[in-house]
Amino acid sequence: MNIEVWLTFIVATSALLVLPGPVVMLLLGYTVSGGRSIAAAAIPGVVLGDMVAMTLSLLGVGMILQTSAFLFFTLKLAGATYLIFLGFKMWAGVEASTSGARSDASPSRTRILRDAFLVTALNPKDIMFFIAFLPQFSNPTQAILPQIILLELTFAALVVFSTAVWVFLADRAVSRLRNPETQRLVSRCGAGWLVGAGLLTAATA
Repeated sequence: MNIEVWLTFIVATSALLVLPGPVVMLLLGYTVSGGRSIAAAAIPGVVLGDMVAMTLSLLGVGMILQTSAFLFFTLKLAGATYLIFLGFKMWAGVEASTSGARSDASPSRTRILRDAFLVTALNPKDIMFFIAFLPQFSNPTQAILPQIILLELTFAALVVFSTAVWVFLADRAVSRLRNPETQRLVSRCGAGWLVGAGLLTAATA
């Protein structure tokens, strides 16, 4: 792989990662409810989820999903249901903290990593995207495995950077929202975004 192709891959991937999606909504919600250190625990889960999706696409799972409408729908519905579940759980945590009741609004870092991993990995569109995206930056006349490893590692590094930036920006914004009522409103908006993202995922083809 020549340097021009690699740099083009970096530019194209960076442009894609700028667009907010369900994972970004999850990160913003955790940042608002638990702070930067809590949300940062989700970053390894996002990276692992993307690596799983990329590996599955390379193994041909994307082709299987393209030919099996039932499997695609099942996996998509599982991902959408999990997003909606996380949204309602986040909303319940906000309400519990408002009423003074005990809640798990500050979940363990292990659970945060797991949630981020599942949200990222349970997305059949990501698998199909990778199976269409990655071959455009590989040279069939050269050894494929080193190229794939380079692309995956590059993608992982860009994901780490982009998610860290989202968490940092969200934390900076929250630090300016000193009013507890405003912070609760933002948390509810984040929870609502997750539910909306899940419904949109379930409704789209």
